[in-house]
Amino acid sequence: MRKTSTSYEAPHRPGVVRAVNAILERMQSLTFARADLSFESLVREAERRSKERWTIDMEDVEAPLEALLRAIEDEARLHPIGRFITRERIVSTLANRMRVEAASQALPGELAALSPIVIVGLPRTGTTLLHRLLAADPSVRSLTSWEALTPARLRNDPDDLARVRIAERSESALAFLAPDFFAVHPIDAHAPEEDVLLLDLSFRSTVAESTLRVPSFSRWLEGQDQLPAYRILEKSLRLMQHQRPESRKTHWVLKTPHHLEWLDVLLEVFPKATFVWTHRDLGDVVPSFCSMLSHARGVFSDVVDTHEIGRSWLRKGARMMARGLEVRAKRKDRFVDVQYEDLIADPVAQVKRIHAHAGLAWDRESEDCVKDRLRTQRKDRFGEHVYRLADFGLQRSDLTNAFGVDAGRG
Repeated sequence: MRKTSTSYEAPHRPGVVRAVNAILERMQSLTFARADLSFESLVREAERRSKERWTIDMEDVEAPLEALLRAIEDEARLHPIGRFITRERIVSTLANRMRVEAASQALPGELAALSPIVIVGLPRTGTTLLHRLLAADPSVRSLTSWEALTPARLRNDPDDLARVRIAERSESALAFLAPDFFAVHPIDAHAPEEDVLLLDLSFRSTVAESTLRVPSFSRWLEGQDQLPAYRILEKSLRLMQHQRPESRKTHWVLKTPHHLEWLDVLLEVFPKATFVWTHRDLGDVVPSFCSMLSHARGVFSDVVDTHEIGRSWLRKGARMMARGLEVRAKRKDRFVDVQYEDLIADPVAQVKRIHAHAGLAWDRESEDCVKDRLRTQRKDRFGEHVYRLADFGLQRSDLTNAFGVDAGRG
């Protein structure tokens, strides 16, 4: 079985990408050879692509985006193609936000409260497997990858074929740029995706720090009000229900580690939420996620400092855990726990248990759909993900010091 590379400081780079980067590096003095990451340029291009007027409250977007752009310029160390991809992503995010705001004006005034099942465990604790199994049940609604990448319906695309093609092209591009990444975290244009991409419509999400070296933005984000991000998440989910009447279910299945840090805000927007907290030995969780970050950053930069990633993620992970436990202590009734070993041993039983806690019915159709999805989720189907704690300058004692004496479970 093919194994993932652990040569993080020498990221995989297709020959054509290396060649184009080399050419552009020599031409950096020329304007066209360096992607423009100025706020004004990004907004103008987003308006052109979205074909929508800028109707967003400037205060809602300008401060976080400016903070992100400063961090990218000062810290991210992007290679030329990485800079171009970053510009494309930011423009796409702005255009999506404009489309969501414009399309949401047609939403009905009175809508039923959403009751999401929210997977909130630390990354690499089985959250992706559980997310896809929960989403297989026809009684719930999930966010597909193609919806996450383009949340509002495009003009002249009533069947959403263009939105699907955008996601398929993104999947193919990532497979070309970073084939190892699929063994770490499988990407599928048609599968359920993390709703952090909707939170990112406010530029108040951990999307940037999961793919780029932007420590100042990460610190800035921790001190910001997350309510605007969760409001746009709710608005986006409402819009997608309205766009697909056959999927107007109030029970969504959501998932992103971002939530663990902001459960109090999530409950303010979704007071009927059920939290599923997944747990796994931190000796596996921490190096696995550091490996994922290292592979992701290698797509955009030729400089990947694994020890820096280890230190920063240890601090971030401990903060997420501490903040999640604060909310859990006050609202224990909203939580259901899933151990990684139990999920691997009997995934159907864990899904059934979560259904019961969320007040959802469980029948033969539910079980058959979950079992069908399970057959496509074989571990290591894209290769074996190899990772070692020492690769990130960490020892087991570092985990105990960061997370506390109960650091065995994440």
